[in-house]
Amino acid sequence: MSRLADTLNQAGYAVANIDYPSTEADPDELAAILGVAVESCCSHAQRVHLVTHSLGGIVARAYLAENRPANLGRVVMIAPPNRGSEIVDLLGGLRLFRRLFGPTAVALRTGDSGLTQALPPVDYEVGVIAGDRPVNPLGAFVIPGADDGAVSVEGTKLEGMTDFITVHRSHSFIAGAPEVGRQTVHFLRDGAFEGQVKMEVGGVWKR
Repeated sequence: MSRLADTLNQAGYAVANIDYPSTEADPDELAAILGVAVESCCSHAQRVHLVTHSLGGIVARAYLAENRPANLGRVVMIAPPNRGSEIVDLLGGLRLFRRLFGPTAVALRTGDSGLTQALPPVDYEVGVIAGDRPVNPLGAFVIPGADDGAVSVEGTKLEGMTDFITVHRSHSFIAGAPEVGRQTVHFLRDGAFEGQVKMEVGGVWKR
C-alpha cells in the first residue's frame, strides 16, 4: 500500500498506513485493531476516509457495522472479496491453508455460511475497484468469470455500493497501480470514479 499512500499524500491527504496481523487474528479482533488505529490517528480529523485492499475491505465493513466514526467520509475498496472466495471454498479446509492464512481468511467462504454474508449492507459512500488480470493459474479453474487471480470481478461487488470500476490488474499488485491511485483520489474527492456518474448511496452505479 506504500505507493498508494504516496499518491494520497501528494493529493493532500494525511495518510495513516495501518498494519494488522491478518494471518493471526479472527475477524472481531481485526475489526477492534482497526478501530483502535482509527481512533488513535484520526479522531480529531474533519473527515476520515478508508482505503482498503483485499481482506482489508472486509475488516473495514466489520468495523463500520458496529463502530462508525462520526466523521466518516468515503470508503474505497480495492479487490475486496465482498461475496467470499471460491479459493477458500476449495482450500480452506486444509491445515496448511489455515496455518498460512489464519482464521479470518478461512472464514471467507462463499454462500450463506461465510463471513461476508453475515455483514450488513453498506449505507455510506463506497467505491469498489476490481481487477480482471489473473496471474494465479488456479483461479481460471476455480473462480467463475473474469477475475484477478484471487477474487472474481462479480465477487467484489457490494449491495449499496456507490460506484464500481474494473482495471486490468492482478490481485497482489492492483493497489500500487497508477490508475488505481488516480481513481481512488477521484472518488474520495467527488464521490464517483473518473468517467462515472455520481449516484446516491444505495443507488445503481452506471457509466
